Parts: sequence; structure tokens; C-alpha cells
Amino acid sequence: MTASLQFAPRTTVAEVEEGRSFSPRFGPDGLIPCVVSDAGRDDVLMVGYMNREALARTIETGIAHYWSRSRQTLWSKGATSGPTQRVVEMRIDDDQDALWIRVEVAGSGAS
Repeated sequence: MTASLQFAPRTTVAEVEEGRSFSPRFGPDGLIPCVVSDAGRDDVLMVGYMNREALARTIETGIAHYWSRSRQTLWSKGATSGPTQRVVEMRIDDDQDALWIRVEVAGSGAS
């Protein structure tokens, strides 16, 4: 699924900060932080982390995927608990080292 999605290479500071290429900067641990807020209320729901695969799956499916640092595995919110996070909007900061996604929470127990 994720083999087709490639992120742009990080070239110059000007291209990263002011260009049109999407070239996220993953940290030395291979992760990028992601602030998640409710699209309807703008309440912060969580801060998670994504690796390349989680970010690619999120973009491809429209459902938020994360990397669990404690379990060392890819996961999708709601896969076991019910409520899922459908991405409404995704933004990245100017130097492309942090994400913000707005989601709609749907499923059992969602409010």
C-alpha cells in the first residue's frame, strides 16, 4: 500500500519552508510528532507520533495511523477500541518537522 507514496527530498531551506514540496523531516528515531484535534470543536485529543509508513497510510486511507513508541508497532486509533479518526485536514509546520491533523471521531463511544 505505501510503496507508491514518496515524500519529496529535503533540498534547500527555502524549498522546505517556502516551496510547494511535501518533505517531512523525521527525527533521528524515524518519527515526526503529530498534534491531533477534533475538527468540530478544535479540542486537542492527543499528541502522537508517525513514522513514514504511518504518515503514508494516513494520507492514502484518510484514517489516522500512528507509531506506538511503547509497543513499537503501527496502529490506527480505534482498531481495537471502536472510535476511529477520519482526517478532515492535515497541516505541517514551516520547517516540516511537526504535523497537525484535525479529525472527526466516529464509532462506538464517540462523542
